[in-house]
Amino acid sequence: MTKTYQTGDTVSGKVTGIQPYGAFVALDDQTQGLVHISEITHGYVKEVSEYLAVGQEVDVKVLEVDEKSKKISLSIRALQEQPPAAQKTEKPKQSLQSHVNESDSEGFNSLKDKMQEWIKRSGQ
Repeated sequence: MTKTYQTGDTVSGKVTGIQPYGAFVALDDQTQGLVHISEITHGYVKEVSEYLAVGQEVDVKVLEVDEKSKKISLSIRALQEQPPAAQKTEKPKQSLQSHVNESDSEGFNSLKDKMQEWIKRSGQ
């Protein structure tokens, strides 16, 4: 690493490679880091290539610098505004019993009648 990068730095770089697990970004002539697939954008990313292309200039945030292994973890998502959470409309939960129509002439009563008929037939 020619330049020293610190956790929290925001830098520009160029995408140099795309893999199923993320994209490699060159920060300078000697240094590159990895943007993991989970750090590309908010939400689910199925294909990295749907969001990034080799040669594309991107702004990234340095998440972690491992001096021993000389690896830098980067994020594009950290620089994006988080989308508002989807509003769930809470419906009051109903018990299964509330769906049963007790006065229904079919349903369990017809089953009860059929059961008696089946028992008689099985004994013959």
